[in-house]
Amino acid sequence: MPKADSKSTTSDRALREPPAELREFLAPFDGEVARLFFAARSTVLAAAPRANELIYDAYNAVSCAYSFTDRLSEAFCHVAAYPKYVNLGFNRGAELTDPEALLAGSGANIRHVRIADVADLERPGLARLVRAAVQQGRALAPPRSGNGTSVVKAVYARKRRPAGR
Repeated sequence: MPKADSKSTTSDRALREPPAELREFLAPFDGEVARLFFAARSTVLAAAPRANELIYDAYNAVSCAYSFTDRLSEAFCHVAAYPKYVNLGFNRGAELTDPEALLAGSGANIRHVRIADVADLERPGLARLVRAAVQQGRALAPPRSGNGTSVVKAVYARKRRPAGR
């Protein structure tokens, strides 16, 4: 996890240390992208500390989906690192109330917020969206599910990655 500095916030401090594999997957990315990824991860885990973290090292992104089960189909949020930016995604975002119009996307289900700065994660509207998504996730899972584990679900052989640092 990136070292905290004087600008760090509560959302920078992960409730759960990122697994070594996740840090390794993010190593080729720019340091700012990794910092924003871990801050967004912390925001989700602060709202849902018992959520399972499903880690994917995919072709064009590194992502973590959050679910109270072990199934991606029941994930409520995801964080994705791309070569130049980070998205905080809402798997059923089309169903969320968004009075501040923070959500982007036009698909049938998924919406996202681009995270350009840690301050984006501190917006009250974003906190409301995360809480509402957590409630959606709980509705999809059996009672008392979610044990707060992090597991690598897929590593794609072919990758399109930044040149590295």
